[in-house]
Amino acid sequence: MQNMEELYAMIAERQKSPKKGSYTDYLFTEGLDKILKKVGEESTEVVVAAKNPDDGQLVYETADLFYHVLVLLVQRGVSYDQIKAELAKREGKMSDFKDRPEIKNL
Repeated sequence: MQNMEELYAMIAERQKSPKKGSYTDYLFTEGLDKILKKVGEESTEVVVAAKNPDDGQLVYETADLFYHVLVLLVQRGVSYDQIKAELAKREGKMSDFKDRPEIKNL
């Protein structure tokens, strides 16, 4: 797979023309809740991998997360172009994030 756009296109094609027995078909057959569960699991695995010194594990888990997020986008009908457009709108913008005072005495 050359890039994320190609992977997105392949996943979208698999949704239209399922390859029975494939993992992608399994996710689409199980539906949104299963896909969301996998995105959550993979997100957690990326966080855990990032806390460890093994970059290989971080790369592996990040690839899993990217794949599952793309499956989610296809399932929801959100195009890759929509994501690119949103990112383009953010290019060069300064964040509105401001540090908040620490909450004390909970």
